[in-house]
Amino acid sequence: MKRRVSVVECPGGPLLVRGADEVVSADGSVAAVERSVVAVCRCGRSDRLPWCDDSHKDRAKRKKKRAQES
Repeated sequence: MKRRVSVVECPGGPLLVRGADEVVSADGSVAAVERSVVAVCRCGRSDRLPWCDDSHKDRAKRKKKRAQES
């Protein structure tokens, strides 16, 4: 019996993947999934690729600060 896998997009953040056994990146590398839900990086800034480490939040803070300074 196959497990159901779901993917939810977090606006401005990662993809939340539930129910997967592995994640395959665009270059073909495979990362085993050890949790019921994992956050997959979409911004490419994570030091833990393919997993999200909240690096996108730093980008949002810098963008907001630049907007306030303008």
